[in-house]
Amino acid sequence: MNTLAHAAPGPWILFLPLVWAAVIVGVVTVARRAGLRRAGGFHRDGGPDDGSPIALLGHRFAAGEIDEDEYWRRLTVLEEQFGRAAHTKGRRA
Repeated sequence: MNTLAHAAPGPWILFLPLVWAAVIVGVVTVARRAGLRRAGGFHRDGGPDDGSPIALLGHRFAAGEIDEDEYWRRLTVLEEQFGRAAHTKGRRA
């Protein structure tokens, strides 16, 4: 009887690392989509969280509750208070 042929793990052993890699990628993807990477009140794209004063000001401006001059004036005050010098995208010079 030849028992030595059954002692080798076989080619299926290469499949197990692929399964574990797929599980790890799936967990990371679900965690990212669930927002677990959110930190400090800012989304991963660098924008303010929906509950932040800057976001609320943007919503008021978009709804037409305040005009453009009042928006920029209040935004300047909020940037000074919260130290957000990086929020200058799309801002007038």
